[in-house]
Amino acid sequence: MGHTPDSDDAFMFYGMFKGKVNSPDFIVNHVIEDIEKLNQKATNPELDVTAVSVHACAYIPGYTVLRSGGSFGVGYGPIVTSSKQMTINEIKQSKIAIPGKMTSAFLLLQLMIGKFDYVEMNFSDIPQAVKNGEVDVGLVIHETQLSYEQEGNIKILDVGEWWDKTTNGLPVPLGINVMKTSLGMETIHKFDKYLQESIEYALDHFDDAIDYAMQYSRGKPRDLIEKFVKMYVNSVTVNMGDRGEQSIKKLFEMANEKSLVPKFDLSIAIK
Repeated sequence: MGHTPDSDDAFMFYGMFKGKVNSPDFIVNHVIEDIEKLNQKATNPELDVTAVSVHACAYIPGYTVLRSGGSFGVGYGPIVTSSKQMTINEIKQSKIAIPGKMTSAFLLLQLMIGKFDYVEMNFSDIPQAVKNGEVDVGLVIHETQLSYEQEGNIKILDVGEWWDKTTNGLPVPLGINVMKTSLGMETIHKFDKYLQESIEYALDHFDDAIDYAMQYSRGKPRDLIEKFVKMYVNSVTVNMGDRGEQSIKKLFEMANEKSLVPKFDLSIAIK
C-alpha cells in the first residue's frame, strides 16, 4: 500500500499499521512516497493499493476508487503564496511552482485562472523557493497551507475557497485511495471496509493517532498538525458518500470542458 509521508495519511493508517484494527484477509506493507511519485507509479500499476491525487484518475484506468480514505477540503484547499501582493494578471504571467502535474491542486488552479507557466518541485521545497525569490508564486498543499506566514510568505489566492463558491459548497476533491481493479470487487470492498475501520479507530483514539502521525510532522508543531489532521480527516474521509462522488464528477466535468484531461469513463473507476 502506497501512502504519502504526511501526517493525515499516517493518522488514517495508524489503526491498520499498528495492529489496532486487524483483518484476516490482508497483510499490509506500506510504501511511503511523495504524492506525485505515487501518481506516477499508478500509471504503470506497481502497487495493489495506493493514495493518489484525484486528478490522477484520468491517467490510471487499472484502478478502482475506494470510498474511504479520501482527502476532501470542506470550504478550504490548496492556496497560492508569494512574498508580495500580486494581481490575478501578474499571477497568470508568473512562473508558478507546482507540486506535480498530476496533483489535484494543479488541475484546480488551471480551472481557476487558466493555463499558466509552471515549474515542478517537491511540495516541501516550494515555500523556501518563494521566500528566496527562486519563483514569484507557489501553489501550496499539505500542512504548508497553514504555515505559510511562519515561512515568510503571504496568501494571494485561495483555490479551496474559489471551488467552494463555484460549486455551491461541494467538498474540494484532492486525494483518494485506489485499488487494482483486477483484484475483484469482493476484495476491493473488503479492503475498503478495513481502511474505514482504521480511520474510525484513529478518530476514536485521536491523541494516540496524532502521536503516531507526528513522525511525519516535518518539524511542524503539534497544534498545527492537529489542526491539519482535523481539516483533512473528516466525515467525507470516512466515506466519501454522494457529496464526495459529486465533487469528483464535477472536477472532471469542468476539466473536460476546458480539455485539461483526457476523456475517460469515471463510472468505471468509482463503484
